[in-house]
Amino acid sequence: MTGYSTTFTVDQNPQEVFTAVTNVAGWWSEGVEGVTDQLGGEFVHRYQNVHRCHLRITELEPGHKVAWHVLDNYFNFITDQGEWRDTDIVFEITPTEDGTQVHFTHIGLVPTDECYDVCVNAWAGYINGSLRNLITTGQGQPNPREDGEAPSHQDAATVQRIKRAPQSVSVATAD
Repeated sequence: MTGYSTTFTVDQNPQEVFTAVTNVAGWWSEGVEGVTDQLGGEFVHRYQNVHRCHLRITELEPGHKVAWHVLDNYFNFITDQGEWRDTDIVFEITPTEDGTQVHFTHIGLVPTDECYDVCVNAWAGYINGSLRNLITTGQGQPNPREDGEAPSHQDAATVQRIKRAPQSVSVATAD
């Protein structure tokens, strides 16, 4: 099965990378609720009324791999709410001569999906921006807990989401 992938390398060791990946509130959303660091754990990611996602941890190999299965998902900017359902999100952590490589794949997120452009832009910001920063500096840029704005690394995804949002139409009537 195909999906969206991205890879980066950091100076930190595999265990430090693993710890950052499982600290979902530190790089994806401060409002994450549930268990993000135990095999079989379930958690919910929520961003305003735009995105809700319920995930289960299906693989957890310290210093090597983290995998999540999407149990349910909702986006307010697409018609087919099943696009993420039953997809898998995988972080493969590999030691290198210079540090650690992080290979992220969202298996099942494909170009024919209605959410693809928005999701790819969002994942790029969260993975290559926020997660990478959490690993390298100790500070990610997750979505704020409540009604705050998305972090600036999400500007490209916000533009794509606005393009996809249903347009409101007003009709003027003449008396």
